[in-house]
Amino acid sequence: MSHRKMVFGLTLSAAVGFGTAYVPSLVHAQAAKPAAAPAAAAPTCKLHGKKCCDPAITAHFPKEAVFKSCGQSDATFIGEDGGEKETCKYFFKVAGAKEDDTYVQVYAPTQKEVLSSPNDPFFSYKKVGKAYMADKAKSPKSAPMLAAQTGLYMPGKGYSVTVTASTKVCTKEQAKKLASSMK
Repeated sequence: MSHRKMVFGLTLSAAVGFGTAYVPSLVHAQAAKPAAAPAAAAPTCKLHGKKCCDPAITAHFPKEAVFKSCGQSDATFIGEDGGEKETCKYFFKVAGAKEDDTYVQVYAPTQKEVLSSPNDPFFSYKKVGKAYMADKAKSPKSAPMLAAQTGLYMPGKGYSVTVTASTKVCTKEQAKKLASSMK
């Protein structure tokens, strides 16, 4: 009889131990239903890519600057793409041109050491207000690039801003006006 009581006691304690360890986790698993996935937030911008541009980047160069300086408007503005880190691209409709070639790109990386002027192996720059503008190609191979786009550079404290504007969106003369909009 004592042997029976001992086996019964061990079985009972094992059952209680099992119940204490297993049952609460089972109850939590059933009680904790996964929350319904929130509906994807509607973009707060006119999107032409995977995501809207980071406001920290657009603060350095808003699309309205392109509207004002380059004669563009909401009617020609296709949208923005902020899919790359520290970069924002504004796309515009231009008759007879592919959408991928009609953009103004802003690149504003944070940096520990900021160059006071651009150090570019392909182009020479001239000062235009507080910024620098690509002036001449340093080699014949770079000339077509300079004909297709205008580069602007402005140093800041802890960051620099580089703007690349397609000449289909902004002429070289209009790009000079863009330099004053860089922050």
